[in-house]
Amino acid sequence: MIMEQNWVLPTLIAIPFVAGLLCWLVEKISDRLPRWIALLGMMATFALTILLWQQGDFGTLLASNAVATGENLPWAAQFVLPWIPSFGIQFYLAMDGLSLLMIALTAFLGIMAVGCSWGEIQRRVGFFHLNLLWSLGGVIGVFLAVDLFLFFFFWEMMLLPIYFLIALWGHNATAGKTKEYAATKFFIYTQASGLVMLIGILLLVVINFSQTGVLTFDYNQLLGRNLGAWEYIIMLCFFIGFAVKLPVFPLHGWLPDAHAQAPTAGSVDLAGILIKTAAFGLLRFVLPLFPNASEAFAPIAIALGLFGVFYGAFLAFAQTDIKRLLAYTSVSHMGFVVLAIYDGGIISLQGLMVQMVAHGLSSAALFIMAGQLYERLHTRDMTLMGGMWGQFRYIAPLLMFFSAALLGIPGTGNFIGEFLILLGAFANYPIAVILATASLVLAGLYALIMVYQALFGNNTTLSLVEKNRGKLKDLGKRELALLLSLAIGLVWLGLYPQPVLNKSEAAMQWIAKAYQQDGTTAQTTQIQQTTQGE
Repeated sequence: MIMEQNWVLPTLIAIPFVAGLLCWLVEKISDRLPRWIALLGMMATFALTILLWQQGDFGTLLASNAVATGENLPWAAQFVLPWIPSFGIQFYLAMDGLSLLMIALTAFLGIMAVGCSWGEIQRRVGFFHLNLLWSLGGVIGVFLAVDLFLFFFFWEMMLLPIYFLIALWGHNATAGKTKEYAATKFFIYTQASGLVMLIGILLLVVINFSQTGVLTFDYNQLLGRNLGAWEYIIMLCFFIGFAVKLPVFPLHGWLPDAHAQAPTAGSVDLAGILIKTAAFGLLRFVLPLFPNASEAFAPIAIALGLFGVFYGAFLAFAQTDIKRLLAYTSVSHMGFVVLAIYDGGIISLQGLMVQMVAHGLSSAALFIMAGQLYERLHTRDMTLMGGMWGQFRYIAPLLMFFSAALLGIPGTGNFIGEFLILLGAFANYPIAVILATASLVLAGLYALIMVYQALFGNNTTLSLVEKNRGKLKDLGKRELALLLSLAIGLVWLGLYPQPVLNKSEAAMQWIAKAYQQDGTTAQTTQIQQTTQGE
C-alpha cells in the first residue's frame, strides 16, 4: 500500500539542512552548541528512519510472473509537489526498502561523524557542521529523489560541502600534496562526471519527449522507453557519472588523496556514505532504465570491477599511510559491488545490500580509529607505529576486530554480504567469482600487515608520544561508545541479517526483474500498438 503525501520524506531532508544552518548561526555564541545541534539533528533523522522502518509496508513482493514497469514500483512512501511544471519537473520523493536502508545508514554514520569530530575540530566549528550536515542532507535527497532533475540537484548539492571539509579542515600535506590540492582534485573529478551524467539525463528526456510529446523528468514515466541505438550512449553517460563516485578503475584517482587529506568526519562521509550513492544510482537508474545496454555492458563493467579488486589490494600493500591504505581497500571492495550489480540476480542484489551497509560500518570505524591514532601519535605512518597492543586497553583489540571485519571474517556483516554476492553471481559469471574469491586472500594479507605494523613489531609508541609531547591515553567514553556502536551493528548484521534482507527484498526483486526482462516490455508494447493500429 502506497502512503500518499508522506511528509516524513521531505522532513528527512529538511532536518540536516535546518540543523546545519543553526550550527552556523550560533557559532559565535559557543563552540559546544553547534556540536549538540548537529548531534540532535542527526539523531532526529535516524529516529524518523526507525519510524518508517516500523510503519512502512516494504515487504510486498511482486508476483513471480509480473513484469517490472513504472506502474508496479515498490514504493512504500512518496511525496509529490509541482516545482517547475513548464519543464515537467516535480519535487517528487519516493522510498522503497533500498532507499530506507541507505538513509538509515546515512543517519547513523552522520551521528558517528559528528561524534568523532567532537574533539578534532576546534576552529570554525559551526561552519564545519554546516558543511557536514548539508552534505548528509544532499545524500538523503539523492536516495529519495525520483524526478531526475531533482536527483541531479541533490547529487551536485552534496559535493560542494565535501570540498570545503577537505580544503578548510583537512590535513596540511601528505607526500607533498596539500589539502587544497586534494579538495580541488575531488571537485574536478566529481563535477566533470556530473556534467556527463547531466548530458545523459537531458538526452533521455528529449528522446522521451520526441516519442510521447510529454516533457517530463519523472522516473516512473521514463521507465520502459524504447531508446533504440541511443540506449547504450545514454547508459554510458549515467555509468561514467556513477563510476567516478564509486569509484571504478580507472576513474578512482581522486579517492586516495581525498581520504588522506580529509578530516576524520570527512573520511567517514566519503567511505561510509558518498560512495554508496554511486552504487545506489546504478541500481535505481542504470539497470531499470537501460536493461539492454546494461546487459551488453555487463562483461566490461565486471572486468573493470575485478581489475579494481586486485589493483586496489596491491596498492594497499604499498602504503605506509594508514588512511591511504584504507582508501585503496575501498577501491578493492567496490569490485564486489560492481559484480553484484551487473549480475543482477536477486541473491547477488540481496548480498549487495548487506555488503553496502557492512562496508559502511567497518570502513567508518577504521577511519575513525585512524583519526584517533593520529590525535595520540601525531602520525599516520605505520612504519613509525608499533607495540600498541601492550600500551592501550581498548584501541588494540578494536582495531584488530574492525580489520578482521573488513576482510570478511565470519560473524560480521561483511562475510554475509560477500558470501551472498559470490553465491548469487557464480551461475552467470563463474570465472569472475573464482577470481574475486581468490582476492579475499589479498584482503587478509593487507589487513594483517596493518594490524602487525600498528599493534605489534617494534615498540615505538612511547617514543612517538614523547617526541610529540603528547600523552599516552586510551579511548575515552565518547570514543568507545562510537566504536562499540559500530561493532554491535557489524555483529548484528553478521549473525542476524534477515531484517535487512526482508526490508530490501521487494525493491531488489523489482530491480532484478527490470534488468533481466531486457527489451521484452518495449517489444510487447510495440506489438500491442501495431495490433491496435491494424
